Amino acid sequence: MDWVRILAYVTGTVDQELLGRNEYLAAENRIMKAQLNGRLKLSDAERGALGEIGRRLGRKVLADIATIAQPDTILGWYRKLVARKFDGSKARQYPGRPRIKREVEELILRMASENRDWGYDRIAGALGDVPASVEIVK
Repeated sequence: MDWVRILAYVTGTVDQELLGRNEYLAAENRIMKAQLNGRLKLSDAERGALGEIGRRLGRKVLADIATIAQPDTILGWYRKLVARKFDGSKARQYPGRPRIKREVEELILRMASENRDWGYDRIAGALGDVPASVEIVK
């Protein structure tokens, strides 16, 4: 009875590798058939799909089956995919100062036009004397 269990385990692991190889080749063939004219121009999604499958298969298996690119290239696509996923661009804030309210902007322009000899420092100092009821920053 133990030999049946061992046989099932061995065939299961072989089947997983074969399924992975088949999945990769099917994706590669689908992409190649869609672009039969001239040089292959892969989109980011296509490179990502091949990179994900190639990562699961490993470098040695890719060396045997990959025809669209070198194994190092395919694994590089995967690394770029992961780097793009965790680049943190969605958490970044926009550079620069926060916007001020329109009323404050109009007050600054009015002060500057009424007092032509005032500079930035004088206007900023005068704004410091503005009552607390006027909110300067949004």
